[in-house]
Amino acid sequence: MSLTHACRRLAAVTAGVTALTLGLALPALAHVTINPGSAQQGGFTKVAFRVPNERDDASTTKLEVTFPTDHPLAFVSVKPVPGWEVKVVEGKLPKPVTTEYGELTEAVTKVTWSGGKIDPGQFQEFEVSMGALPTDTDQLVFPTTQTYSGGEVVKWADEPKADGSEPERPAPTLKLTPASAEGDGHGAVASATPSAAAPASAPSVAPAASVESSDGTARLLGGAGLVLGIAGLVVGALGLRRGRAS
Repeated sequence: MSLTHACRRLAAVTAGVTALTLGLALPALAHVTINPGSAQQGGFTKVAFRVPNERDDASTTKLEVTFPTDHPLAFVSVKPVPGWEVKVVEGKLPKPVTTEYGELTEAVTKVTWSGGKIDPGQFQEFEVSMGALPTDTDQLVFPTTQTYSGGEVVKWADEPKADGSEPERPAPTLKLTPASAEGDGHGAVASATPSAAAPASAPSVAPAASVESSDGTARLLGGAGLVLGIAGLVVGALGLRRGRAS
């Protein structure tokens, strides 16, 4: 086998492996995701459902996100997206859920965006603010349906696998982490920081002002006493001179 032939064969094998690798990787990169992918338990968060268009010959025209009913969210609001209509659906829960805001019997079960389009080679983000996030689970799964202009419907509804591998059509999943020791997930850490620093700075200011005030007062009184003393000496001297003259 000539060197030229060997090089050509190696190049062909390399190109085939690269194409196969890209072919396996691209589907994993193209599914609907939730960003950021994690948030603190017990708090509120803003997330974006990121939707890429996977097709070369069709546009994405509708997105339907299902919200969990086993761990319902008491507060859900959506950010308007230019060119898209949004519909928020509330429904009765299979069973009431007790939260820190009281007992929930109804909650948001689905949010649908429609009327716009995501063209080939583009993506769109749909933002949602929600909370309070549950404290008794480490994840929230949002099964999502993506509809194309040609009528194709793709369901991203597979839950994460126990072994950590990615399923064929993974549902957007929000990982929940324990709240930090300094706060409870409601922004207490940021609000507590200034007040915690105040006691430390107060003593360094108050005594300095008192010392400066006392020092100024002492100087004023000392100056006044000196003036009075000099005046007394002058009066005494004048009296002594008058006595001698008489």
